[in-house]
Amino acid sequence: IKEAGANTVICQKGIDDLAQHFLAREGIFAIRRAKKSDMERLSRATGGRIVTGIEDLTSKDLGEAKTVEERKISGEEMTFIEECKEPKAVSILIRGGTEHVVDEAERSLNDAINAVKGAIENEKVVAGGGAPEIEVARRLREYSEAIGGREALAVNSFADAVESIARTLAENAGLDPIDTLVELRSKHEEEGENMGIDVFKGEVVDMFDRGVIEPTNVKIQAISSGDEAGEMILRIDDVIAATKEEEPEAGGPGAPGEMPPGGMGY
Repeated sequence: IKEAGANTVICQKGIDDLAQHFLAREGIFAIRRAKKSDMERLSRATGGRIVTGIEDLTSKDLGEAKTVEERKISGEEMTFIEECKEPKAVSILIRGGTEHVVDEAERSLNDAINAVKGAIENEKVVAGGGAPEIEVARRLREYSEAIGGREALAVNSFADAVESIARTLAENAGLDPIDTLVELRSKHEEEGENMGIDVFKGEVVDMFDRGVIEPTNVKIQAISSGDEAGEMILRIDDVIAATKEEEPEAGGPGAPGEMPPGGMGY
């Protein structure tokens, strides 16, 4: 290991105490019992190659990182390998006051990463901030006027359902949902289809100018799923109703004004 020029060794299995002693004497930092997944990510991050035996190790197998150090975070020791040369894998450390806060931060981060992934794979984006939903609802209402009749009612209802995304966004931002929807509809008529809600300033503005975008395939999937759910509900033709209890017949046992069989007892 020393001849190969390594100053840090990460092993998936254990390292004998005697071997650790000799590694420490040569100034080689040794980490043992690393997970397989961590080994693979470290290889992608540092550019090093995973070798199965010391005999196979050469200087060409080594990766590069500027710092490798152990730190104590919230009472737990962690090894940080930082400033790698052209890393293809990274770790994100999430911290919070409570477990619930950490879980929410992790969920938000996963959503953000997957949104970026979807945009890169699909190579198509639309404006965010509720702009696509308002535009789709506007076009649906225009279509409903063209067809008329009972079908128009169904189309308008679907338009209202699509608009609920923008309404919920306005409520979560602390804005008046009715005023915001009215302003969104007006701006879409006058200024175009990219007008959406800036939740930080409480304004209806061009989302592309603010850098708020979403993957197109996410929006397509949401509308398709809503459409399929609506169709499924409409196809259900069995209605479960609670049956009323039958009322006792007039003159029979239990009828008002009648004494029970056998007369009255004393």
